[in-house]
Amino acid sequence: MAELFAGLMSGTSLDGVDGVLAEFSATGIPKVVSHAYRAFPEALRDELLALNSSGPDELHRSALAASTLATLYVEVVDELLVLAKVKASAVRAVGSHGQTVRHRPTLGYTWQINNPAVLAERSGIAVVADFRSRDVAAGGQGAPLVAAFHRALFGCAGETRAVLNLGGISNLTALLADGQTTGFDCGPANVLMDLWSLRHTGQRFDADGTWAASGTIQPPLLEVLLKEPYFTAPPPKSTGRDLFNAHWLADRLQRHGVACSSEDVQATLCELTALTCTRAIKAHAGDASELLVCGGGALNKHLMRRLAVHLPGMAVRLTDDRGLPAQHVEAAAFAWLAYRHLHGEPGNLSAVTGAMGPRVLGALYPA
Repeated sequence: MAELFAGLMSGTSLDGVDGVLAEFSATGIPKVVSHAYRAFPEALRDELLALNSSGPDELHRSALAASTLATLYVEVVDELLVLAKVKASAVRAVGSHGQTVRHRPTLGYTWQINNPAVLAERSGIAVVADFRSRDVAAGGQGAPLVAAFHRALFGCAGETRAVLNLGGISNLTALLADGQTTGFDCGPANVLMDLWSLRHTGQRFDADGTWAASGTIQPPLLEVLLKEPYFTAPPPKSTGRDLFNAHWLADRLQRHGVACSSEDVQATLCELTALTCTRAIKAHAGDASELLVCGGGALNKHLMRRLAVHLPGMAVRLTDDRGLPAQHVEAAAFAWLAYRHLHGEPGNLSAVTGAMGPRVLGALYPA
């Protein structure tokens, strides 16, 4: 019998909340029934960004931000139900990721701002949340968690495929022909480009990569950026705004020491994303027949062109071509993780996160 699960995702880009309502058959493969999106109000976005760094009265501010975020989640869930013309009672659970503000797995924790109790209370639907903590408790990175979902959805026996998610941070899943799966965070995807775009154009992102395309890649600056040790560290590994932030970029620009036009810096940041991703793909999925791209960065036409330039002979296409729109993949992954939780099935891949073994992920808040 088919079951309905919702998935909610608000990522490192801090643009807003994506939600999907998905129908799961006995195979456990979801079919998206409806999709909804809510942009973050300016004040909430600014507060979530501020909470990525230490500041005054963090506990109080985090609690207030969590409740505001939960209210936004409720609105997204309500819209999903209206679009699908179903009642809350028809949905088994909502998978709610929350908003990551600290990711320190080497110190034994990862922290996602969320208030799943409010979401369960106001939506009338059970909520599964806090997916990353159990993997971290088992010695893992707690990220990326989408690899198991990518394998279930896009894996093909006897064929190597690569899946690249371009959110604020880029993460790669290598679906190998022998059935093995590897994956890790490659580095920044949109996070630095968005920061630079907002600072110099007033736009929260570089639509289609048009501004980056107008600039010229600066090899000396690119070389400075690529010296970041994270890029050559072996997996398992994960990262976020804890590392790749305004301070990181300012430090590298200072090390470079040569003034560049703002559009040239943007072009170089785009190339940094393309190059770190394609180097990872060549190293871990070099025989892949195709690269499937998802996340907000998949809409950056200039970035997609740069990926194709660095991967001659490999088909570079959106996940849309394999049945799931690029903007739906991450939210669908958290619907899938909620499905796995309620069925008592693991949601992590220890080969990806480094955990001691498979674990059922998340905590349940009944309706």
